[in-house]
Amino acid sequence: MLEILAPAGNAECAAAAINNGANAIYLGYSSFSARQSADNFDGEALRTVIQNAHLNDVKVYVAMNTIVKDSEVEDFIKTMLFVWSLGADAIILQDVLLGKVLHRQYPEIVLHLSTQAGVCNVNGAKFAKECGFSRVILARETPLAEIEKIAKIIETEVFVQGALCTCFSGQCYFSSFAGGNSGNRGRCKQPCRKQYSYNRKGFEEKTYALSLSDLCVGEDVEKLMQAGVVSFKIEGRMRRAEYVAAAVRYYRILLDKKSGEQAALSDLKRTYNRGNYTRGLAFGQDKRFLSPAIQGHLGEKVGVIKVINGKFLVESQWKPRQGDSFKILRDGHEVGGAWFSKQEGKHFVLSSKVRLKNGDSVFVTTDTAVNERVLQAQKKNVLSISLQFHENDYAFAKCGDVEYTSAELLQSASNRPLAEEELKNCFSKTDGLPVEIVFNAIDIQGNIFIPKSKLNEFRRNFYEKLLEKNTKNGHILYEYQPINISSIERENRKTAVISDDFTGIVCDVAIYKPKNYTEPLPDSFKKGDFEKYVYYPAFCTQADEDSLVKKCKETKIDGVYVENYAGIEFAKANDLKIFGGAGLNFINAISVNEFLQQSGATYYAISKEANTIELKDLLGEQAFMLSSGDIKLMDLCYCPFGKTCGNCDKKSVYVLTDESGREFPVSRYVAGAGECRFEVYNCASLIGVGLKNAGQLLDLTVTQNKPKAVKTKDNEEQQKEIYAKYTSGHFKRGVL
Repeated sequence: MLEILAPAGNAECAAAAINNGANAIYLGYSSFSARQSADNFDGEALRTVIQNAHLNDVKVYVAMNTIVKDSEVEDFIKTMLFVWSLGADAIILQDVLLGKVLHRQYPEIVLHLSTQAGVCNVNGAKFAKECGFSRVILARETPLAEIEKIAKIIETEVFVQGALCTCFSGQCYFSSFAGGNSGNRGRCKQPCRKQYSYNRKGFEEKTYALSLSDLCVGEDVEKLMQAGVVSFKIEGRMRRAEYVAAAVRYYRILLDKKSGEQAALSDLKRTYNRGNYTRGLAFGQDKRFLSPAIQGHLGEKVGVIKVINGKFLVESQWKPRQGDSFKILRDGHEVGGAWFSKQEGKHFVLSSKVRLKNGDSVFVTTDTAVNERVLQAQKKNVLSISLQFHENDYAFAKCGDVEYTSAELLQSASNRPLAEEELKNCFSKTDGLPVEIVFNAIDIQGNIFIPKSKLNEFRRNFYEKLLEKNTKNGHILYEYQPINISSIERENRKTAVISDDFTGIVCDVAIYKPKNYTEPLPDSFKKGDFEKYVYYPAFCTQADEDSLVKKCKETKIDGVYVENYAGIEFAKANDLKIFGGAGLNFINAISVNEFLQQSGATYYAISKEANTIELKDLLGEQAFMLSSGDIKLMDLCYCPFGKTCGNCDKKSVYVLTDESGREFPVSRYVAGAGECRFEVYNCASLIGVGLKNAGQLLDLTVTQNKPKAVKTKDNEEQQKEIYAKYTSGHFKRGVL
């Protein structure tokens, strides 16, 4: 069955989703959720929302999709088991290999792979299925052609509405390195929503250069249905209940092919709309994909300003009311806000602290009537019950396959006997449950006496048993079992270098990172005296993989350095060794140990968010740590210049400058299909000498003097002379 999956940042949003026709909701537990700023749910609140959802045939998926440190593993597993015991229909995880171990240990628990894992191609889907996941939540960048292939392999969930991350899913370290709050730990501070400028003609002015419009697939949901997608996901655990209600209602109309689509879309725009919507990268980058001029809720356009006698008038058939508010745009840029003052004939009057001008565009951002209307929907599941009350027998109640019998025999009445109306009145009380009771049969025989308190107790016990059955879904309840692994202490003294040119570079492991995936391997790499690995990017399409296969045939290649778990399947298929990259976010020993069990696994890089203490349990003769060089913050799978290819200067490296004057290098490369992609690097380079028992990994993607950077890898003072701005990264402090 096709599924509309709605966000539930709190109980009110959960109710809004259920009442407007969602088939499932997803929410976060109070810990290990990738949206730590949402209200999330503790044990009792989660139990209640699962009860209410299941009574209305709505599934509940619980997101525990942060990366998990060694010190947290036991608590994480115990929390997952507790959440499962409450009746959750699935657990959403980011760590694929940890998920594989958990599936092996607790096979009945249903696992969905988070979009943070970055599944975007067939190999990623195959690996997820191999690890025990029953569903993949695809990266938002996944092309429609890849979605269709993936849907034939594993159950597939796709985002259709809501905010878009500017960085490829699970690979954003901007918040982490800019402010010490990790997006992979659910604490993103959204630096991508700040203002920046580029050193490219026409882009020198500060704008919201990294901010993307909200996704709204709309009618194209039909194409996703045809591609085999089963779950249509609405983003927004940080958004209000009226947005959730309006979004669910809109997609309910589309999927059910009912009338009222345009009115529902209008309601949705008025509850939340950043950038006037884009169809998203599944259908190719459109003109509204970027939202450089507008940040935050834009709403829906309702007219233009006409200034008469100092009043700001708007002519419109729509009649606002007190409490409605507006955003004013001039030449496409926000100039301020306004609010409803009064109605004057066919015009309404706005008040604003800003001096508005003739022709300014008026967008309604708070429509109180819409907010009230979309929250009015009520859904109550109908429960059909049968009652049997026979004199000198036990009271009996049944609903579906749930049966309940009283503990005591029913007594004879000396005065007024029990009447059918009394039973109806009693059992129509649902104790706050979102259900409506109908009576399939009421069978009363004899003159029965039962105290009112006993009758109420019988009803409560029956409904409690009914709730228990509906909520827990017959889940097997597991006890926590520790996961024991052996540690490796042997030393790794190798040096690995990521670069597009190895002229003058001396290292043990060379990781060739193409500037152009369509071009052949350079001689400096092919003829070098080192182990040879080719870079498998985080976002990798079929065209990229085809290009990598050709490269591997040009000369003897040892393996691939993979920034996506799909690369593991790719390596196996092409008989290559595997270097697990920093993008796999290895930060617990269980995942490392499971990775090393993979055929061909040779080396792994520890997460660049780990500090000294966290690193120690992850070291060994196959371990590497990013010790110096460049720090990649984001993978951009789109053109940040709006695909203005005709006048593009096609620089190899651009500079992105923030409001504080910090400069972030942006490296451009050409992907396998010939399109440009971009990577944002930290404003300060990493300095350090690494740790004993871990090899040194140097990323030199944007470093200019690469040979010298390698020569100074063991001397921090000399590194400071190479890098004008530098940092020790998270090595000392780590992240939250």
